[in-house]
Amino acid sequence: MANLTTNIAGLEFKNPVLTASGTFGYGIEFCDFIDLNRLGGFIVKGTTLHPRQGNAYPRLAETPSGMINAVGLQNKGVDYFISHIYPQLKDFDTNVIVNLSGSCVEDYVEGAEKLNELDSIPCIELNISCPNVKAGGMGFGTKCDLAEGVVSEVRRVYNKPLIVKLTPNVTSITEIAMAVEAAGADAVSLINTVLAMAVDAERQRPVLSTVTGGLSGAAVKPIALRCVWQTYNAVKIPIVGLGGIMNATDAIEFMLCGARAIEVGTANFIDPTITVQIIDGINDYLERHGCQNVSEIVGALKI
Repeated sequence: MANLTTNIAGLEFKNPVLTASGTFGYGIEFCDFIDLNRLGGFIVKGTTLHPRQGNAYPRLAETPSGMINAVGLQNKGVDYFISHIYPQLKDFDTNVIVNLSGSCVEDYVEGAEKLNELDSIPCIELNISCPNVKAGGMGFGTKCDLAEGVVSEVRRVYNKPLIVKLTPNVTSITEIAMAVEAAGADAVSLINTVLAMAVDAERQRPVLSTVTGGLSGAAVKPIALRCVWQTYNAVKIPIVGLGGIMNATDAIEFMLCGARAIEVGTANFIDPTITVQIIDGINDYLERHGCQNVSEIVGALKI
């Protein structure tokens, strides 16, 4: 069996397979389907400083090879997470990562301070790229100065590995990646969902209450691969790749383009056991190609 261990900013993952925030609940919802301890890690649903009700319904729309969501970061806030959810997660033998979002810089900073105190949360994924909220969210991830500003402020109070999640809804994702690298990000994850919309022709109205939402699933994989490859060639910090990963081959493609780890998102809705299938599939691929260590395929794309 090949060595699947990977390392991001000093944090060791038993394998490169993580779950994408917003598609895996708090992880415990999947315990009936898989052994969570087999995962390299899982990223809990988006968490904000204060409770959020999310957007009005309808907020999901199926599309060919994907789905559009406009959930709007519905959650009960970081204090609820700490008091009610964290006790259920702290003893898992894998990396439990919190996806932290906010409406203003102060929200990010205060949330990060609170999470910094949790011994069994070794890392946060800073979400500056959500397209489904009216305040904050993607706004921080579309301009270099705003991205650099929020990351530097969080870096000031958070002393564990910091992954920053980037949006593809920009002219140059590499410029944003370089900005957050300079501000102290330990890694970047990309891509978040692609801004999209769906229309009900008979009703002559948008399907979603918010008109636009975030497209995910297999349809966005070519965009995500391009973003990962470009970013790999622009920054020195590790990359976590996501966007349309539906099977092990997809995951391997992301790693060949430069991702050191990957996140599985929409595929969890289709098959709740897909993550462990992907772990096994990566191992099979490495053995077939005579690789002893998963790091051998990271950035190994032949151009």
